[in-house]
Amino acid sequence: MAAPTFRKQERIVSTRLIEMLFGKGNSQSLSAYPLRAVFLQTARRPSCAPVQILISVPKKRFKHAVDRNRVKRQVREAYRHHKQLLEGTVAEDRQLLIAFIWLSDRHCQTNEVEKRVVGILERIATKS
Repeated sequence: MAAPTFRKQERIVSTRLIEMLFGKGNSQSLSAYPLRAVFLQTARRPSCAPVQILISVPKKRFKHAVDRNRVKRQVREAYRHHKQLLEGTVAEDRQLLIAFIWLSDRHCQTNEVEKRVVGILERIATKS
C-alpha cells in the first residue's frame, strides 16, 4: 500500500471554483470546533481530482504567518491521512469541493485537529 499523498490536483486553486463554493447558496456547512467545513458537490471537470480542498486560517485569528502555517499544516496532514473516508462517496461524474475554515484564535494539539477533521469527513461522506 502506498503512502497517502496530497497532490496539487487535490487543492482548490481556481477562483471560479472558490466563487462557486462560497458565492452560490447551494453549498452546505458543518462545524466541529475549531473547524468549519463548507462543501459542495458539482459536475466534475476533466483532469481534476474527485475531491478538492481549500484550507483557510484568517489573519484575524493568527497575526503571524508561522502560526497560520502551523494550523494549515495540521489540517492538511489530518486530511491526507484520512481522505480515504471519502473514497466511493463521490460519483464518477461528480466532484466534491471542501473548504476548511479555522474558527479559533488558539492552537490545538495535532491529535485534536485530526479528530475534528475525521469527524467532519465522516459526516460529509454520509451526506454525499
